[in-house]
Amino acid sequence: MTNRFTTVGLAGGLIFGASVAFAQQADITIGQQLEPPHLDPTSAAAGAIDQVVYSNIFEGLTRFGPDGSVGPGLARSWDVSEDGLTYTFHLAEGVKFHDGTTMDAEDVVFSLNRARAEDSANAQKALFAGITDVVATDAATVTVTLSNPDGAFPFKMAWGDAVIVAPESIDGIKTTPIGTGAFMFDNWVEGDRIELKKNPEYWGEPAMLDAVTFKFISDPTAAFASMMAEDVDVFAAFPAPENLPQFDADPRFKVLVGSTEGETILAINNKQAPFDNVKVREAVAHAINRQEIIDGAQFGYGTPIGTHFAPHNPDYVDLTGQSGYDPEKAKMLLEEAGVTLPLKVKMTLPPPSYARRGGEIIAAQLRQVGIEAQIENVEWAQWLEGTFRGKDYALTIVSHTEPMDINIYARPDYYFQYDNADFQALIAKIDVESDPAARSEMFKQAQQVIADDYVNAYLFQLPLITVAKAGVEGLWENAPTQAADMTAVHWAE
Repeated sequence: MTNRFTTVGLAGGLIFGASVAFAQQADITIGQQLEPPHLDPTSAAAGAIDQVVYSNIFEGLTRFGPDGSVGPGLARSWDVSEDGLTYTFHLAEGVKFHDGTTMDAEDVVFSLNRARAEDSANAQKALFAGITDVVATDAATVTVTLSNPDGAFPFKMAWGDAVIVAPESIDGIKTTPIGTGAFMFDNWVEGDRIELKKNPEYWGEPAMLDAVTFKFISDPTAAFASMMAEDVDVFAAFPAPENLPQFDADPRFKVLVGSTEGETILAINNKQAPFDNVKVREAVAHAINRQEIIDGAQFGYGTPIGTHFAPHNPDYVDLTGQSGYDPEKAKMLLEEAGVTLPLKVKMTLPPPSYARRGGEIIAAQLRQVGIEAQIENVEWAQWLEGTFRGKDYALTIVSHTEPMDINIYARPDYYFQYDNADFQALIAKIDVESDPAARSEMFKQAQQVIADDYVNAYLFQLPLITVAKAGVEGLWENAPTQAADMTAVHWAE
């Protein structure tokens, strides 16, 4: 989407890893609940794509570090002009794509122009909207000119949607991706696994593993069984939190509980009657008991949110009280809005456990105020095509796992179809504001606006729960972006 949706995000970084030789096991199997629809992160919104390819296969000019900071990627450094309109990126030398061809400034020009083109299929096309020109000054230097100053431009270039690709391999990118990363695509057995192998000619710090297998296990019970049988070495975003005490008590395993950028929401189609009435959307928000969902679907793991912003961000405003659980108020608002009850609506649920389990609880809560949510369980590809692109839904549950993505509310054609000109103007001001204090105040204002408009029902911040064998090292506890970056992962001696 213009945003990533799914459940996983763990990572390790090439520029943050240690140069250590390990003689033990050299391969690893990662359990993952969702299978990617394809492997091109620059043309789809499914977060499962980035989980496999981000930093492993594909790299960008910049990259996210384990603490969410932005560091060098293929660009080892960059300069910014005094007026803030020009970024000059200095590329790493000796970089080759996995097919042996050279990665140079022309590939960067191609990638950025492809992403911002009028016919671009990039799910995060807005990241590139401020670019007016991209020029290869020489083979190792790229100059990007912006329409307005943008201090967040290096941050934008760290997203998976901004990775550098080659025009020669673009036709096969969805099934046989060719990047510059520490791992190379090896094999895909659809419905089962994707296999990567170490890139022996990698330009940076080499990977510590020889092979990585992403094993797709959608069922929570099967995920538990696969870990207990030691068929899987790591399961990121483990889908059965009720089983965590068993892993905690077993010396073969360790449990990591961290945070993600994933705002989990009950998304509402703002253009579909009667949800085009703010009172009806507010009624939905007051009909929902967040803690009951966190306890019932997540077994207590998750932080309640009242707007689309991560609680660990210093600019976060706690607005949970504004949409607190109040079924009587919900009934009153529905009556004021003239809604005939029972109101029957379609609630579309994608595969992740938080959606399927949470959806059952939310449907029961909505029923108490006269809203009959008719559940339709769909696979991820169906959700992307029908719900996200086709906007054929009334309610749906999804985690938005990209960092600092409140700007999606400034896109009236986005899947929840919220159209507020004042909010759009506010986001435009944030984009060109360089003063940190001023940006902070505007971000707080933006959170309040979407809370006041009850655009969606905000549920909880998705935690990152990782179950791993005790000997696995180098996993990130938190997920500053949605990825399973394996470049610094290794087995302990």
